[in-house]
Amino acid sequence: MPDVTERYRCDSCGNLTRFDVFERRRSRSFYHYSLGGDLEIEEEEVLEHEVEKVVCRWCGSAASVEKA
Repeated sequence: MPDVTERYRCDSCGNLTRFDVFERRRSRSFYHYSLGGDLEIEEEEVLEHEVEKVVCRWCGSAASVEKA
């Protein structure tokens, strides 16, 4: 999972708050269905996680986004 203290910053426009994050994940999950058919995911283990691209929502730049 991504580190919650990790932040992004767009050097093009100064944005610190709005980004589209494209990521690839592989996980193992325990699905628990109620008798009524409602799904609750009770456990999830992330086996692999990779951020492929981060795009600024304000200016659309992907090349100018860096970890802050």
